[in-house]
Amino acid sequence: MKRFIFASLIVSSLLGSCTGYPRLLNLTGLNSSYLEASPQISSRFIVFTSDRNGSQDVYLFDTQIRRFVNNPGLNSLDEIASHPSITEDGKYIVFAGSRQGRTNIYIYNRETQQKRNLTSNLQADVRNPSISADGSRVVFEVAKNGQWDLAVYDIAESRLTE
Repeated sequence: MKRFIFASLIVSSLLGSCTGYPRLLNLTGLNSSYLEASPQISSRFIVFTSDRNGSQDVYLFDTQIRRFVNNPGLNSLDEIASHPSITEDGKYIVFAGSRQGRTNIYIYNRETQQKRNLTSNLQADVRNPSISADGSRVVFEVAKNGQWDLAVYDIAESRLTE
């Protein structure tokens, strides 16, 4: 009986200390009635895809100023974006972009407002990119010979390791 009471006290104290997370953020303007997929958060930014403007694009929300950030050149009318990822400082966004039945991995530099295709020379299917916190590497899935494997792209050296 003493063991049961002791175990109950331990379990209740552990469960009681877990309050507060996750917590619902009240960020006006962030949510909509449209599909919003693949959210990721860095220190102050939330990046996700949404079809709120009629095509599936990448959106960036700044939690400090509580509004969307405009990123010229990030989205294209003829491209379907998915699986965005952002660096800790918010400088780089990577995502998968599908155009005419082919998917590539793109990196967007928010400072220069330039988008670059990291996989244009890769003859394989790609998906699910993620960028390191410091922006030095991008990892993603690549399908060659019918199997999904991981590939790492080194940004500084413009080199792909499969």
